[in-house]
Amino acid sequence: MDRDGPAFGIYIHWPFCKAKCPYCDFNSHVAREIDHVAWREALRTALARQRGTMAPQRVTSIFFGGGTPSLMEPATVGALIDDVARLFPCADDLEITLEANPTSVEAERFAGFARAGVNRVSIGVQALDDAALTFLGRQHNTAEALDAVALARKTFARMSFDLIYARPQQTPEQWAGELDAALALAPDHLSLYQLTIEPGTAFGDLYARGRLETMDDDRAADLYIATQEICASAGLPAYEVSNHARPGAECRHNLVYWRYFNYLGIGPGAHGRVEGRATVSLRDPKGWLGDVAGGGDGTESDTPLSRDDLATEYLLMSLRLSEGSSLARFAALKGAPVSPARTGALVEAALLEIDGDRIRASDNGRLVLNRVIAQLLD
Repeated sequence: MDRDGPAFGIYIHWPFCKAKCPYCDFNSHVAREIDHVAWREALRTALARQRGTMAPQRVTSIFFGGGTPSLMEPATVGALIDDVARLFPCADDLEITLEANPTSVEAERFAGFARAGVNRVSIGVQALDDAALTFLGRQHNTAEALDAVALARKTFARMSFDLIYARPQQTPEQWAGELDAALALAPDHLSLYQLTIEPGTAFGDLYARGRLETMDDDRAADLYIATQEICASAGLPAYEVSNHARPGAECRHNLVYWRYFNYLGIGPGAHGRVEGRATVSLRDPKGWLGDVAGGGDGTESDTPLSRDDLATEYLLMSLRLSEGSSLARFAALKGAPVSPARTGALVEAALLEIDGDRIRASDNGRLVLNRVIAQLLD
């Protein structure tokens, strides 16, 4: 997918999980019973209704996120993929990703998802250490994670998995060993996230009461720098702040977001950006289901974006990429260029690099990316 487009993604949100992880602030819910038939038909109905509100778009990626989409029935995944193909023109090399947890029960569904049309799986491993997995509230152990990764490699054309680092008391040596073990599994893509404490989560509540220690910024920055060096030397350089891939194995769907192309969001809490509008779906699963049953498409808000909104969002997303942002595209969206004085000051501070039409954060700039973006937009 060329960085200048065109690309269009469809995100489908499955809001249910077996358990709520203590660090997670995503729109996920634990439910004892799920009416899979009702949810299958509601997601299909919402997709068709939202399709009716927009001009034709050529779909380049579908992403099943959550929640825990590997708890979906393969029949639901297959029906939605078929609907996308019926409702939209699709790229010949359509990327179809499903997020999965590596419990043995969910891994048993991999063959069914592959038959349904999924060609890429993203596994929430999160750690290759049993004590860390317990701390993170995960429902699997290291052995299950390794088995799931091996099965995924046999089942899907492409595979990625996630790890969380900068955990309390984690040493550089521990993280290097864990990362080396991950790279030895020969993935073509890794998502490596620093642990963040979000308000409203179990970890957030513990932190507010002084019962959870976090890693200080300097130590976390050291781990980030080591991560870049280890992954690059293994042939998986960072193409985005937290994402590493072998050349050509980047997640095309996430590039839709970071390159600020259009995407449709289906399901509780899903966001979309279509034709200069920002859409947000109802977060509550029961409320979303009821809205669709009542003739709606689950949308809570549909807001036109101003030129300032479009330009700001473009810069916020695209500067996360190693390829950076296009000055010409920013100017076209905003109706005015980025201030040369601001870019010049950041270049002088060794936080920004300019290469023709493109600006990108330097290695030092990535460590303070929010500051760089704020200065460009101020």
